[in-house]
Amino acid sequence: MTEVRTDDGVRLWAVRRGQGQPVVFCHGGPGLWDTLQDVADLLPGYAVHRWDQRGCGRSGPSDGPYTVARSVADLEAVRRHFGLDRMVLLGHSWGAQLALCYALEHPDRVGALVYVSGTGIDPVDTWYPEFVRAFRRGLEEAPAPRGVLDDRGSVVLRWSVEFQDRTRAHRLAERMATPWYGVNLAANDTINAENRWSWGTPALRGRCAELDIPVLIVDGDRDLRPRSAVDSLASALPRAERVVLRGAGHLPWAEDPAGFRSAVTAFLLRQPGLAPPDPD
Repeated sequence: MTEVRTDDGVRLWAVRRGQGQPVVFCHGGPGLWDTLQDVADLLPGYAVHRWDQRGCGRSGPSDGPYTVARSVADLEAVRRHFGLDRMVLLGHSWGAQLALCYALEHPDRVGALVYVSGTGIDPVDTWYPEFVRAFRRGLEEAPAPRGVLDDRGSVVLRWSVEFQDRTRAHRLAERMATPWYGVNLAANDTINAENRWSWGTPALRGRCAELDIPVLIVDGDRDLRPRSAVDSLASALPRAERVVLRGAGHLPWAEDPAGFRSAVTAFLLRQPGLAPPDPD
């Protein structure tokens, strides 16, 4: 474990594990913490860097600011701290959006981007209402909780809806919530509000069309967020590949780890200079 200091003095929790080409993770949220240890386990042969975003999880307390630009600057602080010239970025959900924004801002520092379960670049209102309807249906079908739920129990119930394997959904959601750090609602509300007015512009689509780095889009076909939302990004990027994992939800590595590992490692192996070294 290490401590990263941002340019405005906020302390960020970060950890590096393994040797090889650097891969930096961006967890989902906004307002959550890194829950991607299982993804790191699927990528042997790479130096995986995980971190908690400001005011979240194990990172120091912060009053913000909570903005997309500030999040990009914090990711840049992580890169500088570890002395990385170029890195692979792997982002999940909101983290996929953050990784994309960083790549648009600093394309020379990104060797490849793995975009997991994001929501594309169209306006939020083109997909969000459908997601809400699907989520409510899933919540109605979930097993009734016992007793009064605390904050953690409520979140575990909501997260369980994201898994399509109902026999394992609660257990997988419990795994995500362990250890429990609480949700930073200020970060969640503020960044999501920014995205509602800033996402889906012609300027953003134009910047994506000029992004000359390889991108792998990975999602599950049972994600509650309509996968058609990602079509906008796939069509805009000049070097995008896409893999859809059948029967998987919003966390595809949890329900199809073999398929997820195969998709990501095959993509990285095809990129010059990003393959792990041959074992001795």
